[in-house]
Amino acid sequence: MIELQQLCKRYGGPKGGQGVVALDGLSLQVPAGCLYGLLGPNGAGKTTTLRILCTLLAPDSGRVRVGGVDALADPRAVRRLLGYVAQEVAIDKILTGRELLQLQGDLYHLPSLERNQRIGELIELLGMADWIDRRCGGYSGGMRRRLDLAAGLLHRPQVLVLDEPTVGLDIESRAAIWGVLRQLRDGGTTVLLSSHYLEEVDALADHLAIIEAGKVIAAGAPSALKGALGGDRVTLRVREFSDADEAARVQGILQSCAGVRQVVVNQAQGYSLNLVIEHDGVIEQLRRQLAEADLPVFALAQSRPSLDDVYLQATGRTLMDAELAVAGSRDPKAERKASM
Repeated sequence: MIELQQLCKRYGGPKGGQGVVALDGLSLQVPAGCLYGLLGPNGAGKTTTLRILCTLLAPDSGRVRVGGVDALADPRAVRRLLGYVAQEVAIDKILTGRELLQLQGDLYHLPSLERNQRIGELIELLGMADWIDRRCGGYSGGMRRRLDLAAGLLHRPQVLVLDEPTVGLDIESRAAIWGVLRQLRDGGTTVLLSSHYLEEVDALADHLAIIEAGKVIAAGAPSALKGALGGDRVTLRVREFSDADEAARVQGILQSCAGVRQVVVNQAQGYSLNLVIEHDGVIEQLRRQLAEADLPVFALAQSRPSLDDVYLQATGRTLMDAELAVAGSRDPKAERKASM
């Protein structure tokens, strides 16, 4: 249903130096009728990808096809196939929710009878009956998000595109939106959503792609990606583990242990260590080698591989560390220029 080939996009030009590379040869294929997740830290290129897909932004190079239609050659035809729910909710505070949906229907040139029938269906689907006729200025974040989702679904799109659909929502609102997305997928709608919530993508997605620095670095079904790692995940701390130099020393000790597949230092959690091990017997061996190095284990947790382990395997760092790295490297002035 969606095919992106070698998309490249750079913000800024020669006057501003090298600019910011948002997409660097990103390619992606989304099957029809599935719920597909884009996972990655803020700044990875997720929003740029979705805006190009929805014909709101032109790539510097590459190809975009939706339902067999070339989005760069015929953007109007592609827009008829798409419903887009942006990361920032933009809702008129004076109108009621129903009036806003009626306006949206008129913009899509829906006949009034069909428009009103569809609005009634969406009010029921999204549980909006109790407040849909109140002015939008008094809506909570969850209400606003549901209304925004209804606007994206009003014209019955074949593809629904959502950019961080549950950021900042309470648990109840998030669960409600998850339920709606599953219903849409089961009804044949192709759903593409971006997120940096591991549990959200793991719970919803039939397929996913991990994006890092504007590239797809891993793709597949969540269960297949986790299963490919094999073994168990171990997170441990040692009492005298306090700085980067000590982290490197302990990392070297653990990497020398038979049965340890990968060791990554997780700075976001106070220099803890994430490992993938082949079997349970490796843990006692780890304890012995650390004790011999006068580094007794302070805390240890063991679990089955998760999407964070998939991300760690693909990038050499956890998603939390990636988020912190992006936050630390941001240039507010450059970001303002890029958004203009």
